[in-house]
Amino acid sequence: MDHYLVRATIIPVIISYIVTKCNMTESEALDSFYNSITAADLANDETLLYGESPLYIFGLYLEEKEMLKVL
Repeated sequence: MDHYLVRATIIPVIISYIVTKCNMTESEALDSFYNSITAADLANDETLLYGESPLYIFGLYLEEKEMLKVL
C-alpha cells in the first residue's frame, strides 16, 4: 500500500482521538494536528512514522503539546 493511502486511513483515527481526548471540535482537532510537528513528521516518508499505529502517533502529538505548554 502506498504511504499516502496509509496516512489517509490513519489520520481520521488520530483526529477522532484528539476530538475525544482533548475535547475539541473536529475542525479544531484538524487544525491543531495539521499544524503540529507530529503531522509534519507523519508527512515525511523518511521518518517511517506512517508505519506506526494511530494510537502511537496520537501519543506523540500529546507529548508535543505538553512540551509546548512547558515552554
